[in-house]
Parts: sequence; structure tokens; C-alpha cells
Amino acid sequence: MKIKSILSVIALSVFTFSTAFADKPVAISKADGPNSLEIGISVDVGNHKIMRNQNNKNTVNPAFAKTSRPCPPFCVQPMQLRPGVETIGEQEIIHYAVMMSKGMKMPDGSEIMIIDSRTPDWTAKGMIPGAVNIPWTDLSEAKGADPISIAEIMTEKFGAEEQNGLFYYNNAKTLVMYCNGMWCGQSPNNIKSLLKYGYPADKIKWFRGGMQTWEILGFNTVK
Repeated sequence: MKIKSILSVIALSVFTFSTAFADKPVAISKADGPNSLEIGISVDVGNHKIMRNQNNKNTVNPAFAKTSRPCPPFCVQPMQLRPGVETIGEQEIIHYAVMMSKGMKMPDGSEIMIIDSRTPDWTAKGMIPGAVNIPWTDLSEAKGADPISIAEIMTEKFGAEEQNGLFYYNNAKTLVMYCNGMWCGQSPNNIKSLLKYGYPADKIKWFRGGMQTWEILGFNTVK
């Protein structure tokens, strides 16, 4: 009888432990100060929400589970891509997405734009809510982009001004760029192209972890 009682207590304890930690709410962050990301299960970004998968047993998307893509071209990117370009994480890109959706501006007065630098075959699988797709090939002359189309992107989308073939960036947007992950060269190529055209480094933010860390943390995507 004692053995049965002990086994019953153990079984009850295991059940209580497993149920106590099953399907706990998966918030985005924990408050750690007055400037911390807003707490909660989700945040509004325009017509979309950013939230994490609520299934505590959810596993990473197989498309981002590979660890050993051949280098080149899939080499590990440095933490600092170029001097002056800030490298950011998940909370920061969400913060910028919320600011953008609310029409808030950067301290220098510039608007915010989140850019998915991947080619359409990748973006069709899902993007970060609030992002727009400008493939890295659209800014690369080596990939066939012509000066006129590049100028249109710079002026019509990024807010730069062009005079006599020169770009002026006083009113240009702050660009938050990402691609597939720390092994992906698509957003780094976009950033290098922008710097080549004189885009201010302090108006470029780089989410190095990209879609891989976004997926690993269970964040949702939109198509």
C-alpha cells in the first residue's frame, strides 16, 4: 500500500509539474525599465500584429534549421557590417516597426522604413510584419539594376533628393534592413550598395539575425 501511495504522489507531482508549465503565455519581453519594449502577447503594427507562437512545444521552421550552408556564398557575417551602421536585435526591430506604424520619427526627424532585402522567392515564404520588400538585386548594378531605377528607389521610396546626378539625404528615411540570417548576404549587399551611393551610415540599421532568429523565437510572419 505504501508503494502505491508513493507512486500516486509521484504521478500527481509529475502531472502537476507538467500542467503548470504547459502552454504558459509567450510574451515578447519582460519590463526592465521605462524605455523597455511594451509588454504583452502581441503588439500592433499597422494592420498586422507581431506576436510569438503560443504553443510551448513549437519547434523551429525546418527552412531555418540548417546549420551548415556552404561558404561561399553563405558565410557568417560580422557583428559590425560597416562603421556607423548599427546592428540591432529582435526587440529593436519590433520597436522600430511600432514607431513606423504610429508615424513616429527618429530623433533626427527622419521617417522609418523596414526593408526585407531578400529576393521574391524567399519573401513569398513570409516576412516580418510591417516590412516592405526591396530585393538586393534592385540596388545592384552588377545584377542588372540600371541607374534610373536605382534613382527612383532612392527618391520615391527612401526620400532622398537628386540634383544633377547627386543624391542628398537630409530628409532621407532611416532604413532598418534584414534578410535570412547571420549567414545571409542579401541585406549586407543592399547596405553596401547604399553606402556606395552615399547613404548616411547612421540612417541604416541592420537586423543581423534576420528571419532565422525571428523564426527561432517563434515570431509570426506575413505574406
